[in-house]
Amino acid sequence: MKQIKTLLIAAIALISVQTANAQTKIAHVDTNEIMSKMPAVLDGQNQLKKLGEAYDKDYKALVDEYQAKVKKYDAEAATQTDAVNQTRQVEVQDMIKRINEFEKTAQADLQKKEVEIMKPITEKVRASIEKVGKAKGFQYVLNAESLLLKDGTDITPDVKKDLGF
Repeated sequence: MKQIKTLLIAAIALISVQTANAQTKIAHVDTNEIMSKMPAVLDGQNQLKKLGEAYDKDYKALVDEYQAKVKKYDAEAATQTDAVNQTRQVEVQDMIKRINEFEKTAQADLQKKEVEIMKPITEKVRASIEKVGKAKGFQYVLNAESLLLKDGTDITPDVKKDLGF
């Protein structure tokens, strides 16, 4: 009976040790807070803003040119021949196409530039999160943005420190 009792206590102790070792260590990090305060992100946003403003200026110039021609052509339509008016109508339609193409191209360029700027930054943040998480012994690090309860360990300050700000 004494042996069974000892064996049972040893089994319970072994299970307790295995359960303690099997517990998963989880932390969370607020990537929005990190990204919103990173100097590289702020610089990238300024670059995108300047590029967007340049595209807006060019777009406005195209629209102003279009509106001026339409106004001029409308005022002169009664004094022009049908052939001239048809040629002008085709010219106006071509201008509309150019404006639409410019708008699409500008949007695509802005998106491409954003990806070009943000990809290395995002990779750097991810690498830092992995580095800090592993150094602190965490098996999982979750993004705090999608968590309903954030009662666990927050490694955001450690990641910021690792990134140098």
